[in-house]
Order: sequence, then C-alpha cells, then structure tokens
Amino acid sequence: MVPSTSIDRRGFLAAAAAAIASSQAWARGRAADAPAAMPLFRISLAEWSLHRTLFAGKLDNLDFPRAAKQQFGIDAVEYVNQFFKDKAKDAAYLADLAKRAKDEGVTNVLIMCDGLGNLGDPEGAARTKAIENHFPWVEAAKRLDCHSIRVNAASKGSPQEQQKLAADGLSRLSDYAAQMDMAVIVENHGGLSSNGEWLAGVMKLVNKPNCGTLPDFGNFHDYDRYQGVEELLPFAKGVSAKSHEFDADGNEVRTDYRRMLRMVVAAGYRGWVGVEYEGNGLPEPEGIMATKKLLEKVRSELQV
Repeated sequence: MVPSTSIDRRGFLAAAAAAIASSQAWARGRAADAPAAMPLFRISLAEWSLHRTLFAGKLDNLDFPRAAKQQFGIDAVEYVNQFFKDKAKDAAYLADLAKRAKDEGVTNVLIMCDGLGNLGDPEGAARTKAIENHFPWVEAAKRLDCHSIRVNAASKGSPQEQQKLAADGLSRLSDYAAQMDMAVIVENHGGLSSNGEWLAGVMKLVNKPNCGTLPDFGNFHDYDRYQGVEELLPFAKGVSAKSHEFDADGNEVRTDYRRMLRMVVAAGYRGWVGVEYEGNGLPEPEGIMATKKLLEKVRSELQV
C-alpha cells in the first residue's frame, strides 16, 4: 500500500498556474487545436465500462491504462474517482498511475467525479463544501495531465432556481480550476441535467471558457437524446458514446451512432469520444470492443 502524501496546496497552485501558461487545456477538444491530419475524433475508454470487473477486484485502477492499451487497443482513458476515491491527495499513488499510463503510451483525459456533494445545493454552506470537495480532484487530474474533471449539476428547487444554484457552484469551481489551466465539464447525468435545454442554460449562465459539457448519448431518459446532444454540443469538451446492446450488424440498438456522430463532427468537435459500455447482454470486454468497432466504422464513413 502506498502511503498517503499531503499536498501543499498553496505551493502546488502557484507552480501549476505558472506551468505552461499559454496552454489552454480546456480547448483541447476543439477543432482549432486538431492538426489537419488528425482523425475526425479520437477514441478513449471510460473506466465505467469495466465497473463490474473493477468492483469484483479483477482489475485494479493502477492497471487500467495497461488494460485499455493492451486488451482493447485504446490509447486514452477516462478515470472514475470511485475506483481510487481515497487517493486524490496521494502524490505517490498519482505519480505511479501517471507513469504507468505514460509507459503504455496512454493519454489521461479526465476524471469523472461523483459522491462529493451537490454543486447546486440550495444551502450555501453545503454548496461551498461540495465545491471544496472537488478541489483535490482538480489537483489530482492536473497531476495526471488530464484536461478536465467531469462533475454533476445536482440541485433542488424550481428549474430556474436550480439553474442559478448549479451555475454558482460550477462558476466558483471553474475559477479554482482555471488557476491550474484545468476545465470543469458537466455530464447529462440524471435530474434536470438530463434536460439538454436546462443544462445548456446553466452553461450560458456560467459563461466561462473552462466550463463545458460532456454530452452522453444515453443519459437523457424521457428527453430526446438527439435534441439533447445537439443542445449540449456547443459547450462540449468531451463526448461519451454510451452503449448497451447491438444488433447483428454491430449497430447500437438504442442510439443511431451515425446520426449522433454526424452532429458531433458538424459541431466542430474534434476531441475524445469515450467508449462507455453499460450493457448486460455482452461481457464488458466484448461490449467495449463492439462499441469501439462501431465508432471506428462510423468515423471511417464520415472521414470520406
């Protein structure tokens, strides 16, 4: 077990703010930053695709980059904080994880953060606590050379009240993240956040260059998923290709990937599209490969 190491936050922030000042990490997903020879989008692997394997103890978070590269041929990963929830301040652990990814030639894209409180909590002290609970994960993501943390926009009250509360929490967290050239991105992840119009409204209220969205193909529930993705794409700094089941031709049954990815490309997005298999019909490894194969097939069709 690697001993926990505390971080001198003031010193770390000063160093991080000075480092690579001209590099705009939150813009990595935009078309202007993609060389002409790059593919229309790049494929990453969301760690949640292997959540059953991880929860069963058959894979350790430290070995996730190796599994992504060697087992699935994917050279970029999106972590989930649940699988190393006590390591946000453990510099030795994070250095080990960063080295393992680098040794495999794997890019660390982002950390998905859950269970840290509601950034739109109507009670001021609770909202501030939730914001501060995210600080160590911003720092951890910076240590891993990720470009973002993915957060949630949970709140209570009327839709309008929740918009204002969520915007306040996100704005304050984004100000903190900006000191480290980091982005804060929000997923449609239940509640009002699964309403594309509502979440787009939150983004307009925040109006900060390092705060954006992570449109997920499958988290809209009673809301039209194509409309929702289209509404969130103007703010997208990541895209999650959620999958559940496939037909005999390898197409995802619930989502028209061609329609979705045409919208993604048309919006000018050129960043990572994350494989996030969440189905039960196929074992996780097979579901991941089926999703990756479909993304590659559609990308090839669109590239022409």
